[in-house]
Amino acid sequence: KEPQTPGRLLTGRVVDRQENALPNAVVYVTDTRSRAVKTYIVGPDGSYRFPALSSTVDYEVYAQFNGKTSDTKRISQFDDRKVLSVVLKIDTK
Repeated sequence: KEPQTPGRLLTGRVVDRQENALPNAVVYVTDTRSRAVKTYIVGPDGSYRFPALSSTVDYEVYAQFNGKTSDTKRISQFDDRKVLSVVLKIDTK
């Protein structure tokens, strides 16, 4: 049996319109209740991970790269998946 990690895991990738990874993009996750922001600088493959997010709070997640910003995605507390994967697209043109 797998050990239970507290909360949820948010993973994903930051890519451009052609699905190419955008290394060194910054992903922002905002707790909509406390407005606390967590950041993550993605690696060479464009992936990111935020472990142990509360399952009782909504979050907003978006990425920035070279001054451009992705759409903001909302993660609902009513989504009961333990692992959420969100691909953030940035139009780099």
